[in-house]
Amino acid sequence: MPGVSVRDVDAQKFINSYAAFLKRQGKLPVPGWVDTVKTGHFKELPPQSMDWFYVRAAAVARHVYLRKSVGVGRLRKVHGGQKNRGSRPSHHVDASGSVDRKILQALEKIGVLEEGDKGGRRISQQGQRDLDRIAQTTVEEEEEEEEDDE
Repeated sequence: MPGVSVRDVDAQKFINSYAAFLKRQGKLPVPGWVDTVKTGHFKELPPQSMDWFYVRAAAVARHVYLRKSVGVGRLRKVHGGQKNRGSRPSHHVDASGSVDRKILQALEKIGVLEEGDKGGRRISQQGQRDLDRIAQTTVEEEEEEEEDDE
């Protein structure tokens, strides 16, 4: 299937396969605090998955791929959630900026992202090639599973 892009693939399947690719590749610099940090002050506990940094990095890479330019503030809003305020009404709270900033810096270091013209980050040529290649393999795996089911 020629010309498959990230837009053609289910988001969940793409993010899982790109996270696995990032982990296998071993080039993504992972900070030492990933096992103890909360991803936002609306959370009670840190993530339970050991691979959450790779999954978040894959989600951020996909998010930047689908848009022209994305900054830390926009990612904080996207990854934010509802703060439980007890008997008072819940409110939306932005996620941790440090986590999203470190992910952007890590993706920039391995060449997936680059600085945008007016601030923020955008997808690089190499990053777009990598993401499209992962999307292609994800589509091929889906087709193989469908053939096996029949």
